[in-house]
Amino acid sequence: MSILSELTAILSPLIPIETGIFSETPPDSYLVITPLSDVFDLYTDDRPRHETQEARLSVFDKGNYTQVKNSIVRALLNTGFMITDRRYIGREDDTGYHNYAIDVAKDYDYELKED
Repeated sequence: MSILSELTAILSPLIPIETGIFSETPPDSYLVITPLSDVFDLYTDDRPRHETQEARLSVFDKGNYTQVKNSIVRALLNTGFMITDRRYIGREDDTGYHNYAIDVAKDYDYELKED
């Protein structure tokens, strides 16, 4: 499992999602997922056993973004995600969208496989 596939599965019932950039005409409310990092923070016997994956969720909303933001945060916390940062980025004057960022992280078991 990867953070991108898990986030998409959890959040797609709540809001339209794209990875990287919204490729079609965006709706009034949508989410863009941007991968941030994949790191080996936890080692056992000098080998990585867990991989921490991080992503930024950029919420774009032309109305009141707080309701969708709160729904996303509840869904993430209920499914074991760590929220490492939340912040209002600003309103884009040219598009009318409010932008709110939620940074998330999750640990995944990492199995070394021989080639």
